[in-house]
Formats: sequence, C-alpha cells, structure tokens
Amino acid sequence: MRAEKSGKNNRYKMIFLVSIMAGLIVTAGCSKTSEDKVKGSKTQSRMTQEDSEQWEKAQTTPYDRYPETVTYTLAQMSGANNSNMPQGATYEDNAYTRYLKEMLNIQNENTYMESEDRYNEFVNVLIKDRTLPDVMVISDKNTLDEMVENDLVEDLTDVYNCCTSDKIKEMYDSYGAELLDSVRYDGRLMAMPETVIDHGPCLLWLRKDWMEQLGLEEPESLEDAFNIIEEFQKNRMGAEDGENPIGLVCDTSLVGTTSSSYSVDPVFQEFGANPQRWQRSEDGRIVYGSLTEETKDALQYLNKLYERGILDQNFALRASNNLRDLVVNGKCGAFFGLWWTPNNPLMEEHEKNPESDWEPYYFPADMKTASETYASFRDNKYVVVRKGYEHPEIVMKILSVLFDYTRYEADDAEEVNSYFALNVDPTARPLVINVDYNEATYKVTEDMQKVIAGKMQEEELSAIEKSYYSACMNYLKGKNVTGEDWAAYKSRISAVGVLVEAHYQPPGKIYLETSDLEVPQMLQTLERDAFIQIIMGRQPLSYFDEFVQEWYAQGGTQLLQNIRDNCDE
Repeated sequence: MRAEKSGKNNRYKMIFLVSIMAGLIVTAGCSKTSEDKVKGSKTQSRMTQEDSEQWEKAQTTPYDRYPETVTYTLAQMSGANNSNMPQGATYEDNAYTRYLKEMLNIQNENTYMESEDRYNEFVNVLIKDRTLPDVMVISDKNTLDEMVENDLVEDLTDVYNCCTSDKIKEMYDSYGAELLDSVRYDGRLMAMPETVIDHGPCLLWLRKDWMEQLGLEEPESLEDAFNIIEEFQKNRMGAEDGENPIGLVCDTSLVGTTSSSYSVDPVFQEFGANPQRWQRSEDGRIVYGSLTEETKDALQYLNKLYERGILDQNFALRASNNLRDLVVNGKCGAFFGLWWTPNNPLMEEHEKNPESDWEPYYFPADMKTASETYASFRDNKYVVVRKGYEHPEIVMKILSVLFDYTRYEADDAEEVNSYFALNVDPTARPLVINVDYNEATYKVTEDMQKVIAGKMQEEELSAIEKSYYSACMNYLKGKNVTGEDWAAYKSRISAVGVLVEAHYQPPGKIYLETSDLEVPQMLQTLERDAFIQIIMGRQPLSYFDEFVQEWYAQGGTQLLQNIRDNCDE
C-alpha cells in the first residue's frame, strides 16, 4: 500500500528538488536510491525537504521511522488457540505489531490468513493465481525456486546490505555462508531464510515421580532408561483398570524434525545410523541413510524393545494428536523430545497434575559418531517480497527490530519480550520466522546459570534472557508459580542445562547444491511401512534387504543419481 505524502511546495519544483537531493545522498550498499523510489510514487510528488530526508533515512537504515504510516499486505499463518496470545490480542494488534507501529510506523494488513496446517496449500493457490500479498512466508524451497524462476519476488540484496542491523548479519554469519547462499540466485539475495536454531539432540523425558514411587535410581545409560520404562510397564503406571499400560511413545515416522517430538532418533544414533538423511559413505559417495547396515542394526534393536513391551505396542496406530493426548492425560511416562518439550506438551500435563515431575536425560556416551550428513530444506521457512513492492526494505527493518533491537537494546519492549515467557506461539509475529545465533539456546542458559551462581549480574542479561530468568526465579522461589514458570525452568535450566553440562556442540549445517533432496512420497511410504513391519516382527530382519532393492527399483536409483550428478560426484 503506498504511503501518502503531503507538502505545500509547487509540485514540479519539488520533483526537481527531490531528484537532485536523492542523487546526492549515497548510502553504502544501497543501489536503489530514494530518487528511484520517489519517482515510482505519484503520492510522493508533494513533500518538503524534511519529509524527503525522513523517507530517505527510513528506506536506507534499520531503525529510522517512516514519516507516515506504511501499510503492507501480508499472508498470515495463524496458530492454534489464537497463537496463545493474551486475551484481546489479534494478528494485526498485538505486542509485536504495536511495537513495530510505534518504532517504524508500519502496520500489517492481513489480507490472507490460513491455519498452520493448511498454510502451504493456501500459498500454492496464491502463487498459481498470482495474487500475492506484499510480504509472505513460504515453507518450501522448491516453491521459492519456482517463484524466482517466474520473476515473482523482489531482489533483496541491496536492502539487506543497508537496512539490516549488524547483529542480525552476525546471526546469519553464525550459520556459515551456506545459509544465505541457499537463497541466492545468480548472486542475488531473493528471500530471507529462517535461522533454524540448533535444538540439540533428543532427550529422553521420564516421569521422575514414578521412578521415586518404584524406588528406581536415575539412568546412566540408554539401556538403564529402557529398563526403567520396562518397570513402568510391569507396575502398570498410568494405566487404569481394563487399560494396557503405555510404553515409550513413538511416532510412526520414527525420525524427528527440528520441531517434533516422539521420535526414536537416539536409538538410531546409538548405532551411528542416519535414516531419512543424505550422507557420505566411507568411500566418499552420497548415500541415503535409511539404506545402510547401521540402520538395519538399529531396526533389529527396536524390534527387541518392542518384544520386551518397552516400545508402545500400538505405536503403529497412533496419530500425532493421540500421542500428545497420552502425555497430557498422564497415560505414559517416557518419550523422546527436544529441550522445549516442557512448553508443549508437558506444561498442559503439569497443570492438570501438578504432582507429576518430568526429568530430561541425555546419554552422549551411547551415541556413535555418524557419517557426515546433509541438511534438508524441509524445516526451513523463507520471507519473500512481491516483485514490484515499493518498500522491500520493510522486511529487513522488521527483522532488525524484533530480533535485535527489542532483545538487546530497547528499554521499552517488556510486553514484546514477555511473550517468550508466556509461550506465545511464533505465529503471532507478522513474519513467522525466527532469527538468532546458531548457539542461542545454550547461550541463554549459560548466562542464566552464571547469574544464579552469582558470577554475573542480572542487569547484564539480554531482554529475552531476563524474561526467562524472571520466570525461572519465580519457580525456584515457589510463590505464585504458573505453568509458564515451571516450563521455563524445566526447559531452560533442566533440559538445556543437561546439554551445557555435557559440552554439547551443535554440528555445522551442510547443504547440497540442489534443493531437490526430498524423497518422493511413494518411497517415504515404502520405507515407513517396511520399518514398522520389521519393528513389530511382522517381517523378519532379512526383509530389510528386500526393502532396499525395492526402494532402488521404485525410483530410488534415479533419485540418487540425480543428486550425485548435481553434486558433481
């Protein structure tokens, strides 16, 4: 939406004046000058010299405010329960949008809105019909490739250089050059990728109160933990009369993503296996990790866990929402999840049953060093700007304000930062991505631990760290403790603390030069069915070799060859 501009000077004299002035103002790294932008907008033809200077600053710096409100249309991804925002908040009027309006004088207009689970399908319709909003988030690298090929998105190279804060640039640099290079086409930056912060390995979450009831000691190894789960089963923990006890809750996908729980990744890692990931074999060639002998060995072990009753006997029949219900309703006492698991689903379970006590465990000694693996684009989101939109810099300004200024500099962003402690979902933001340092999760916990130990002053914490620290201290003091306080402590101190204590180091992400890494659905289904049958004992272990041959025959050979060709093997 074009912002209106006003002034008292003669129209034609002002066009000449603005053109002269814009040509004299040179901003390093910004090839698109104010002259270009002014000439492209008839509404800017009547403005004072002061107005022009304000527009120039706003369009070429991270934090300068537009002299008049700039409204941008947006495709909004909505979250469940109104993204858990406080009562009365909306996607156009919440802590994020109000702060952006106050600081930058911008306002989102959500002309398109769709739920998170249907958003990608919705975006495909917009692209096909070419009815794009000014700004939107997409969740598929192939979609980005298509949009660039069809000249639908704006080049962001120059506005990134001049309208992005130094700290935001440092954040992107912490992932190595490959992250931004993945969205460069012919050397030009065509989208802003989400920085998928390293969430660390899956932790095993166990009901510690059940362990105490049964007189069980804390596990020191993965096998110790499975023995504990076996005891849960024998003693029918969580099961009512007529119900079968639930073992280790497991999703049928078996392998998790950076935003999912209920996988059995640590079991595969114990054997050095990388199912559903591309990796390099010992001879240097790219292979698909699901087809290796290490994966076969892990499946054999999972079959033994199933036969012992440790693995949920009905895991093959469970839908993802059913898995969550088992946890929330206190029916299970063990599952693998990431550090943020206390926020979802454990906080809801704890609020229902405050006596429950979940504890995370990490067993790095049990994990073998795996082959070098390649990152998939399946977890990435991208912000794109419609080709021709006159304020593409608005994206860089939003990122700089929300992920730099409010966290590290602002003294008036309490409401924005309180959203973290309140577990407000990221879908509440106008741009549903996150930008932070690769090791941000561990840095937050390390700093809070220093304050708790008296080695650092609370005033030295960043805004986001202060928000979490306040919640954790509420929990430790035990006064007016909320579910959010409990979740903050269990996630930031207990879970991340386990990883910090183990000196966990996030691995560097390596992207292949092709985005065409996704295995076709037909092959994914073939793999899932074969793995489930082997785990449940419906097929012998030797069936794995048959599966491998069929995978190649059903298109895997060509897929693998295409990837190797693209990587110049």
